[in-house]
Parts: sequence; structure tokens; C-alpha cells
Amino acid sequence: MLDISQGGKALIISDLHMGAGKRDDLANNGAFLTDILEGYYLEDRWTLVLNGDIEELLRYSLEAIRARWPKLYRVFDRFAEGNRLYKIVGNHDGSLILVKNYPYALYNAVRIETGRVPIYVYHGHQCSQIYTRYNTLINIGIRYLLKPIGIRNISSVRSPYRRFEVEKQAYRFSLNNNCISIIGHTHRALFESLGRFDYIKFEIERLCRDYPASRGTDRERIASEVRALRLELGKLKRSERRDVLRQSLYGDEFPVPCLFNSGSVISKKGINAIELDNENIALIYWFIEGKGKKFVSRGGYNVEQFRDTPYRRSVLNQDRLDYVKAKIDLLGN
Repeated sequence: MLDISQGGKALIISDLHMGAGKRDDLANNGAFLTDILEGYYLEDRWTLVLNGDIEELLRYSLEAIRARWPKLYRVFDRFAEGNRLYKIVGNHDGSLILVKNYPYALYNAVRIETGRVPIYVYHGHQCSQIYTRYNTLINIGIRYLLKPIGIRNISSVRSPYRRFEVEKQAYRFSLNNNCISIIGHTHRALFESLGRFDYIKFEIERLCRDYPASRGTDRERIASEVRALRLELGKLKRSERRDVLRQSLYGDEFPVPCLFNSGSVISKKGINAIELDNENIALIYWFIEGKGKKFVSRGGYNVEQFRDTPYRRSVLNQDRLDYVKAKIDLLGN
């Protein structure tokens, strides 16, 4: 258990898929991730929770991965030396439990005690029958079929149907146990049980309600934000099947805010993460200036520059844990 009820901060990231060679999924963001972990989170005494699929052991050996990413492992070591590293296994790195003298303690799940609501962090593949029943066959297929022909995790994330099925199972677990689940696995960032599509719809509705009473520059800002969000909504409609998107509220009129997903580290546009303390939970987006998603700079998001680097940090969503707990109590089972 990780106890932050008396203070402390936790960063949750997942799905690094650290590899070696030309088709290494982390190649695009590896140096970027190393810099922000060391310069921003380590120095500010965050606890690092690595939520599964950190090493891509279905394609590469652990020795090759460690040789490819020595600086990143040194950062992990520094978190571990301060007892501030929790490493959870996923379906792509589950074989670590068989490695002798592996330097970090391994977990199937971690409970985080906040003093307000219990939070369980687990990778999420446990919610998929295909992985729990046939993981050995999947391992063989990825290593000997997909790897040679160059299919990468970043381009072969599960279908929308499978993603929603995993999310529904995790959502139901959280509902039945009056807790928060933070997962990875699907590479789809979620905040308060909402994906980006649903959140944008609600955000547009909120802005439209504020628009009639606004004046001057505030009115112009709202109009600009709505235009940017409508563009983003159009892109999401094209990237997901429309009938699947209707399922994104898990069949509930008012989705209970009990499910969160930290997204992944291997997006071409940036890095998603969950930041947590004993009062707040936030979905964070890190990107490199000129390479990030345009909706962040177009909309009303606060963008923070990290020192004198091109790295930028933006809070996409944030809420107080006591508010989240109240909604779970009032809307849940």
C-alpha cells in the first residue's frame, strides 16, 4: 500500500513498451520522458507508480532493453532508492516475476490510501478474458509474427470494442466496491469515467451556457474554445466508430467518476499521466512545443513551460477527491 493521506504526491504512468532496435515504441518519447521524470518529478519528491507494460518483453529480452535505456533505468533507481517506486506488471511484462534478482519489487496492483477514497492502481488486462486465458498464445504471436513484420503497439492498440469492454469491467469493479480504479492497458486516457469524446461534449455544453452572459474578450475566448473543441470532436468522430462511442457512458445516464486511465507514454503527440495527492486528482498532458496536440494551445488550457526547455505541461482535467467521493457515494451502488 502507498499512503499519501498525510502528504506526498504520486505520478501514475503506464505503457512505456520499452524496447530495443528500430521498432522500439518508446523511441519517440524516451529522452523526453527521462528528462521530465528526473527534472520535474524526482526533484520535487513525487512517488512514481509504473502501471504495467513498462518493458516490452514480448518482443525483446530484458538485457537488450536495459542496454538500450540505461539513463531511464538510472532514474528508476533513484526513485527506488528513496522508496518512491512502485512497479506493477502488465500483460507485456508479466514474465518479470520469473526473473531472478530483478532490482524492483513487483506488484499486481497497488492500493493508494488518500484519506478520502480508496484508489486501486492495476494495469487493466485482468479485465480482458482474452489476455487472462490466452496470454501465452498472444505472446508467441507478437514475438514471432507481429515483430518481424513491423507492427508496433502504437499502431495496433485494441479495437474500440475491446477497449470499452475492458473499461466496463474496471468500471463495474469500482462501482461494486465504492472505490476508484486507475488503469492503463487500453492506451485511452480517461478522467472520471469519461473519455475525451464525452468530456468535450460536456465542456462545449458548459461553454455555451456561459456564452450569453459573457462580454468582450471573455466572449471571444469562449467562442474560440468552442471552435477548437468542435474541431477536436470531429477528429474523434472519424477515429472511432460512431456506434461504439454511444457506449462510452457504460450505459449510465450519469457516469460515476470511479474510473481513470493514465493513457500511454508512446503517443506521437506527447505523454499522458495521472497526478495524485491527498486532495486532488488530475489528468496531465506533456508535449514538446510545436509537436503537441493543437487543441491544447487553441483552447483555454493553462500551458506551463518546464524551465528553459521546449517541454510543456498542461492539466487537461482536475478535480478534488472529496467531490469525486461524493459523486461515488451519491450516484454509485
